[in-house]
Amino acid sequence: MVLFSPTSRSLVGLAVTLLAVGLFSWYALRQVEGLSDLQTRIIDRNRRDSLQLLRIQNNLQNLGFSMRDMTTRTAGYPVAAWKAEFERTRFDLDDAFRIEHELGPTSRSDQQQQFLEDSVSQFWAAAERAFQLSGEGREEQAQALVRDILQTRHASIAGTVARFLVMNNEAEQKAAAEVRAIYSNVERNIYYFLLAAVVVICGTSVSLILQNRRVFRSLDQLSHQRQVLARKLITMQEDMFRSIARELHDEFGQVLTAVGALLARAQKPETSTEKLAKSLRETQQIVQEALDGVRSLSVRLHPNVLDDYGLEGAVEWYVRHISEQTGLNIECVKEGDFAGVVPPETAIHVYRILQESINNVVRHSDSKRAWVRLRRNARKLELEIEDRGVGLPEDPRTAEGLGLVGMRERAELIRGSLTFSRPAEGGTLVRLEAPLTA
Repeated sequence: MVLFSPTSRSLVGLAVTLLAVGLFSWYALRQVEGLSDLQTRIIDRNRRDSLQLLRIQNNLQNLGFSMRDMTTRTAGYPVAAWKAEFERTRFDLDDAFRIEHELGPTSRSDQQQQFLEDSVSQFWAAAERAFQLSGEGREEQAQALVRDILQTRHASIAGTVARFLVMNNEAEQKAAAEVRAIYSNVERNIYYFLLAAVVVICGTSVSLILQNRRVFRSLDQLSHQRQVLARKLITMQEDMFRSIARELHDEFGQVLTAVGALLARAQKPETSTEKLAKSLRETQQIVQEALDGVRSLSVRLHPNVLDDYGLEGAVEWYVRHISEQTGLNIECVKEGDFAGVVPPETAIHVYRILQESINNVVRHSDSKRAWVRLRRNARKLELEIEDRGVGLPEDPRTAEGLGLVGMRERAELIRGSLTFSRPAEGGTLVRLEAPLTA
């Protein structure tokens, strides 16, 4: 019952919602982290690498112009005249290559990088050789070296740098496509998450509304039962007062009057010893009858047998007492461990439910036989009263008799469950289950 209570449903709905929010937040953070890594690792890095490649390309272009002038005979300057310019350009190229090597994308192979470094080294080695030849006066050989070696190495380096720029551009385009895909997935999943959240919220709300309706109907029915019980309890209280007053007036009043008359007769002087003894015997008999009446009234008000013998003994005594009074054949069966003591607050309610059930059998069932079964273990107590009479209505919950209402109330007071059913053989089966643990 607790599993399907409104509070449990709310907690389950809240747990599912929080789980969905947590999972989606984890997914979104992973996507954002991947997006940030993609942007930092590929896009930004490729962009800075491309800037260095453009810097290298610009320096290579300046070197190309210089080598063109070096090989032109109309320039009028020896090859060695460009050595200072080459050294300045080499310093800037070395710095650019160093930065570019650090920023180079991981997609670039080691062979490509090594080829570029080897080409640059060979280019500067050839340039030093050309400047050396020019310094020795061998200008023709120096110019031939520039045309045959330097310009070839220069073209190879420029081509490699251009390929690197193209690769960076392709990597940026691929990364941009991945970024768009991530944005698209996140956007789509946000819509899915919102849809799922709306479905969960709507489902939880509808479930709570339906459950609340059932709770309100149960409360309304319970309130009606409480009103009926209150009215009938007041009526029962008045009936009890009238019954006690009638008992006191009719029974004990007459007894005391008779005792007074007998004592007055015994005090007369002419009363003989025989008549005095007779009056005393009659007085003793009347007093004994009055005592039996007091005991019977006391048992009806509170069963002292519960205090003296416990619930098990009280059940046996009551079954035997009713059988002797009414002639109803009642079979009492006890099962389980009866070593412990049933708590008094539980025993009195179980005993009253037994009384009311047996009274209903005697008054309304027209049955000649009944069964009382008492079972007990360490956790709970079970009581069954079964007969073969006319039985209860099809739906026992519609019965509003004071006895049935009182039985239900007593079962609730001890946190037990009370059920009414029709056995296959006919009649009525009243079943009470009451917990014995705190």
